[in-house]
Parts: sequence; structure tokens; C-alpha cells
Amino acid sequence: FGVAPRFADIPIEGIRRIEAMDIAFARELGYTIKLLAVAKDGRDAIEARVHPTMIPNGHLLADVSGPFNAIFVRGSALGPTMYYGQGAGSLPTATAVIADLVAAVRDRQVGTGVRVPPWGVPSKALRRVPIRKLAELEGEYYLRFMALDRPGVLARIAGVLGRFDISIASVIQKDRRAGTTVPIVIRTHRARERNLARALAQIDRMAAVRGKAVSIRIEEQLG
Repeated sequence: FGVAPRFADIPIEGIRRIEAMDIAFARELGYTIKLLAVAKDGRDAIEARVHPTMIPNGHLLADVSGPFNAIFVRGSALGPTMYYGQGAGSLPTATAVIADLVAAVRDRQVGTGVRVPPWGVPSKALRRVPIRKLAELEGEYYLRFMALDRPGVLARIAGVLGRFDISIASVIQKDRRAGTTVPIVIRTHRARERNLARALAQIDRMAAVRGKAVSIRIEEQLG
């Protein structure tokens, strides 16, 4: 986007809290969980973030697995394109290292400057645009709570979400056994990240809820 990024401002979240049941619930809802780096251009700020994401099963990125990586680009005039290849393993890694060495040698042959600037344009031409704060973003979410199987627990969870303007699109509650801890899965409509964080903080403090809720962002509009 012609922007000088400040990497410390980019929110990053890993896959540590995702469990096998989340993968199964995602499949039931029609999604695949992938760790995505998402970047979107804007007039006054850039949206940049790294986190697990649920994407529709029919999307090309959903089939990227194993040692393969992909970059999916949506251009205003070109439309969607995808660049796909191996990003791990001895030979792909060696290819990347040798390519960097060859590029460095060619740059030295040219002189003090480089043939192509690292960001595609000279550094002095890069814009200084802030990264949009995660709390300001809106989206749909997958939520999983581990809660005691008691009457009224789901209603109380839904009540807290409603107070923070978070509406529910669907609910999955299985393996009901009175007095035991069971998963409650909720898919939300579009909500503001700040509101979701506040709601989850309250729900996590409920006596009937065990541990912290798992939340995964859903990306429908990928191309």
C-alpha cells in the first residue's frame, strides 16, 4: 500500500488456544480455521493483523495445507488473485536462501543502490499512516464457552452479549450432561471488537463458566 509499517503496532495472535473441538465445530458451521495475516488499505489508516481466522470451506485458501503457503490479493481493478507454493522443507527453504544471495550479489554489481526497493518504492515515498486499532474493527465471530450444564446458563451468556450490542446468529450445544462442563458455541452477527472484549471479560467471570472463552474471527468477504 506504499506505507512504512510500524510492526510493533500490528496485533498478533497465535493458535495456542485452539483445540480439536474448535476445528470440528468450524467444520460443522461450514468453515476451516487458518492462521492468516490480513492487510487492508484505508484512507486514514491501514488494517493489519495476524490471527486464526475461520474462512468458508469453498474458498481457495481453505485448501492450503501442509508445507504450502498462499498469498491472496484482491485488487480494485484486477479482482482476486492467489500466489501459491511451498513455504517449508529443505529444498524450498534452500531456494529462498539462494535467491536472496543472488539478489544481494546483483545489487552489489549495480552499485550503492538496489535495483528494486524493499517495499517496491523509494523509502522517502512511503506514506506514514497508522495501523487501525483492533478494538475499532468490526466482524463476525465464533465463540466457545466451557460452562456447567445448568438451566439458565446459556440465557445469561446471551444476555451479556446483548447488553454489549452483540447479536447471535446461531448456537450449538451438544453432549448435555447435568452438572458437567460442556461446550457452548455461538456464532455472532457483525459486532465491534471492543464490545466483544468487554462482554467476554464479564462472561469469563461467571461462576458457571470454566476458563476463558475462545473467540475466532470469521472472514466472509475474501474475494
